[in-house]
Amino acid sequence: MSTIQKVAVIGAGTMGAGIAGQVANAGYPVLLLDMPSEGESVNQIAERGLKRLQNPDSPGLMSDDAAALIETGNIRDDLARVSECDWVVEAVVERLDIKHTLYRNLAEHLKPTAMLSSNTSTIPIALLTEGMDADLQSRFAITHFFNPVRFMRLLELVRGEKTADSTMQTLHAYCEAELGKGVVPCLDTPGFLANRVGCFAIQCALYEAEKFGLTPPEADAIFGRPMGIPKTGVFGLYDLIGIDLMADVAKSLTTILPAGDAFHAVGQPLDVMVQMIANDQRGNKSGQGFYRGDDEVVDLANGEYVSLQKPIIVVAQRAEQEGVVTLLADDSKYGQFAWSVLSQVLCYSAELLPEVGDDPLAIDDAMKLGYNWIYGPFELIDQIGVDAFCQRLRDEGRSVPAYLQALNGQSTYAMPQRQTWDGNAAPSLRPIVRSEGLVRLNELRHTLKPEARNASASWYVYEGAALVEFHSKANALDGESMAIIADAVAAVPAQGLAGVVVHNDAQHFSCGVNLGAVRGFYQREDFEGLDAFLNHFQQTVHSLSIAPFPTVIAPVGMSIGGGFEVVLHGQQVIAHANSVTGLVESLVGLVPAGGGCKETLYRWVEMGCGDNIEQASWQAFRNLGFGKTCTSPILSKADAMLRADDRYEMNRDNLLVKAVEAVQQGEVKHHARPALAMPGAPVYNAMKVWLVQAAEKGQLFPHDVVVGTEIAEIVTGGDIDPGTLWTEQDLFDAERRAFWRLASSQATQARINSMLDLGQKIRN
Repeated sequence: MSTIQKVAVIGAGTMGAGIAGQVANAGYPVLLLDMPSEGESVNQIAERGLKRLQNPDSPGLMSDDAAALIETGNIRDDLARVSECDWVVEAVVERLDIKHTLYRNLAEHLKPTAMLSSNTSTIPIALLTEGMDADLQSRFAITHFFNPVRFMRLLELVRGEKTADSTMQTLHAYCEAELGKGVVPCLDTPGFLANRVGCFAIQCALYEAEKFGLTPPEADAIFGRPMGIPKTGVFGLYDLIGIDLMADVAKSLTTILPAGDAFHAVGQPLDVMVQMIANDQRGNKSGQGFYRGDDEVVDLANGEYVSLQKPIIVVAQRAEQEGVVTLLADDSKYGQFAWSVLSQVLCYSAELLPEVGDDPLAIDDAMKLGYNWIYGPFELIDQIGVDAFCQRLRDEGRSVPAYLQALNGQSTYAMPQRQTWDGNAAPSLRPIVRSEGLVRLNELRHTLKPEARNASASWYVYEGAALVEFHSKANALDGESMAIIADAVAAVPAQGLAGVVVHNDAQHFSCGVNLGAVRGFYQREDFEGLDAFLNHFQQTVHSLSIAPFPTVIAPVGMSIGGGFEVVLHGQQVIAHANSVTGLVESLVGLVPAGGGCKETLYRWVEMGCGDNIEQASWQAFRNLGFGKTCTSPILSKADAMLRADDRYEMNRDNLLVKAVEAVQQGEVKHHARPALAMPGAPVYNAMKVWLVQAAEKGQLFPHDVVVGTEIAEIVTGGDIDPGTLWTEQDLFDAERRAFWRLASSQATQARINSMLDLGQKIRN
């Protein structure tokens, strides 16, 4: 049991409320305090913080039960109540005088064993602890969370000169095991790790885009997935965070970084940004920034909005499949931009060793967990090749960072080890050691040999289980994905394995079936081929459900569409706490045809409606028709998307170990189902009437009615007599018929084409 049983958070702004929300998500009571207010409620500021956490568009809480664990108050009336708490987190404005006053006021109320931490990212811990007695200094640390706290994995943990080992160990263990964070211990250096590198990368991309004459959409297309960076890019990220806020972050870094730091050359806003901020073009929060709506973008030369033209950059598309080396080898302005940005960022990262510590892994972890980079800076250097990277720098007359020179051509990583360097002796290999029970597949993979592999998926033998991993773009599923699952399932009895685990370490488990492959079928008018693909998909996932051995699915991120159909057919699901689930095919004019309709109907029969097949059909009809998604496993259970005995873990790095343990325990949960007595024509006709009426009220578009009618036919049986028995195979067959009918329609094809070509959903 953790020694931390109750937490207080002082400051109910975005970060403070987010921290309180994550503590509550973990099942612990929280006291959330802020300044007192005049008027109707003295706790109004803290109450507003709690309300923001309950925003359905960006939910900071996993459930209503979590909200009930947060008690609001104010520092005038309730400060003494911190005596109830084992950990107090300060998340107030970044002013040292205000923090010092708060610490003095807190000191008399804290338990003798209570820990105090600050969420600051700009004030050194030595300044925070000035005037603090030695005992409290031993219990003080910086716990720097990232926004949004629930979803961003990184926690930078910084100790002071007098911070006790026990304080660091307790905070590390609690934040990792209970709050689900990837904890990266940092030295007390300016900006710590993630913001130091991440803000430099963003500012470099801004300056280089202007230098190379790239439009924001062009820069974002390169400084995104082709470079292993989230698709928001640089200008999109500025809009998302807020142009004024990002400018303030950059400004604050310039005030704390040493005079010779390379950040100073790129830390100032572009001239066009200064004018934009003055014009209230501050990004998404003001409705206009570098982008305005879906069809306008700022011309960086004059600040005027022009029509948005989405660029088609072939080398960027190739780099997403082939890796960043392809992009850097391109001699167009796009390749030159990519090299100019990336070479500066990688050099900057390497030059931070040993100033910020001796470990490249810490910087890589910080960028992957705090900025959602697919690869850390040193992993990217290894992909390019240390020798090749250094030689290109020399060819351009640029200096090579000392750490890279010290490597003498060796790679940064020799998995499962990495090259650490203290600045004196030669680099030394040190094992990568995670806390007990934490395993990252992207690290483990280097020690495993695939039993079978193709472009979409692989499977390995790991701890006596067949471990299946998807690794296509967005983990979109196709025939090759299913072939790997089928091969793994067949291999279990053949090789005497314990069972199957399906898991990956990407941002998302799977964003569904590959729509490009679906388009290929209808463009060729190959509907027999489409039907064969769907049938293979259905039978493959069904084999997981009825296998005579355990099959465990361990999803992270989004599991939607076909990805969720894989999840639905596992005998056991062990999900990450932030897993998003749902069958969203109706939004692109299709129906779930990998058993999703079938499973949704059966789940409502088994978990919600019992023998009331009509009620179960209506529930399935609504979920499928509206493309309902759930943002946590708790909500998924309430919507019959997960079973009562499915589980979740707060830390996604626990999933693989827990899934393998579940397989090794050997509990087989057959999910072969009896035939259902379908409600038939009366309910089918009632659903069609409902669809027409909803369209007449303007709630549905014409093609929504068509799609909804197909869903209604599946979940009721259509024009059949009530009580007609349908097996799982009958439902599979109905799904496939509906899918290919819709795929052959011009309206569905228009929706798919818009999604694939423009990245936009259309309603028609």
